[in-house]
Amino acid sequence: MGRRQRHRANSTAGKPATDYVDGEGNVLRLRDGLSEGTVRKLREPPGGPAASADDRWQRHEEMLFERLAIRWTIAGLPLEGQRELLGRYRIADAGTRRWVRGTLDDHLAKLAKDRKRGTQPRA
Repeated sequence: MGRRQRHRANSTAGKPATDYVDGEGNVLRLRDGLSEGTVRKLREPPGGPAASADDRWQRHEEMLFERLAIRWTIAGLPLEGQRELLGRYRIADAGTRRWVRGTLDDHLAKLAKDRKRGTQPRA
């Protein structure tokens, strides 16, 4: 007999998310909730003791993107895997990275506002 394969349900299916569209029509879908463990992890300083301030800032940005991004459709090509998403973010040009960072900031502000009102959905 062969090994049993463990099939996991798509962890993002049915969970609340928000789509953001850039000027070129590309769509970035971000999850609308973060677990308490994820929030705790994001509060930890990224990088090791030898990391420069720029390295720590870069890693923090990547961690935010990694935790929030569910899907990114670029020129009609959907990217959904964590490795694909992070890889695409890392090779993005400066303008695209600036748009993503601004979108993440806006999204986090929206989540914080919703949390204060008590309307944020849980992940």
